[in-house]
Amino acid sequence: MAHTHSSRTHHATTHVADSTGQAEILDLDAEVLAESTAAIAAWLPVQAAPRSIVDLGSGTGAGTFTLLSHFPDAHVTAVDSSVEHLRRLHNKACATGVLERVNTVAADLDAADWPDLGAPDLVWASASMHHMADPVRVLGKVHDALEPGGLFAVVELAGLPRFLPETAPAERPGLEERCHAATAHFHAEHVPHRGADWGPMLTSAGFTVEGVRTFTATIEGSRTPAVGRYALAVLQRLRHGVAGTISAEDLTALDRLLETDGPHSILRHGDLALRTERTVWAARRTS
Repeated sequence: MAHTHSSRTHHATTHVADSTGQAEILDLDAEVLAESTAAIAAWLPVQAAPRSIVDLGSGTGAGTFTLLSHFPDAHVTAVDSSVEHLRRLHNKACATGVLERVNTVAADLDAADWPDLGAPDLVWASASMHHMADPVRVLGKVHDALEPGGLFAVVELAGLPRFLPETAPAERPGLEERCHAATAHFHAEHVPHRGADWGPMLTSAGFTVEGVRTFTATIEGSRTPAVGRYALAVLQRLRHGVAGTISAEDLTALDRLLETDGPHSILRHGDLALRTERTVWAARRTS
């Protein structure tokens, strides 16, 4: 997953708080879905092991570190608009001993000035393309930057993961799905390309789409406590967007789930399972 571009009209304190919350979700996503992300990297139809990779909209580095692991001779340039996310990524690179293989670039990819990213063999964009104000322009920029024969991997997701069964919580079954539905209008207006079919746009930009695959993941909460923490972070984020739109009964039930020390806390649910689906397009620059 990648950093969500924040409105430039937000106050600095709001932006910092939002960035911190988003960073936590990105870090948990990287931890819980490490095997799934590795499976996507292994599926990519690279012609030869890439030496130069760009992680476009890197967030805190889920894709960056997966690619570094899967392609041990590669160098990765991580690009994101959030300096805070890149700082976290840099610190992780230091802690894991791969700093010499990582470069970070802070850039707003919607700005007129496109950063100089060299001529990579592989560009990876996971959950970042749908945040671009003009994704068609970005596709063209990526096409022109890639080495001929290079690959562009676009990873898209329909939305945030789900965690609770339909029968939960007992007093308000289906609460989680109603919360997601309540944010649908906002996302349709502000993130219209989330869940898009990138195939036709990639073809129009001059790419040859060589493969499309959907990866599904279900990870039981009993497998790792990070699933519970991830569920808590996602529901906390959802609460900010649904407080004025869901029923009072649903809001009360949601607040009970978010009470980390309470008896109804989502951290105490033994029936949690992360469920998510991600589609990958592998597109080659052929000329």
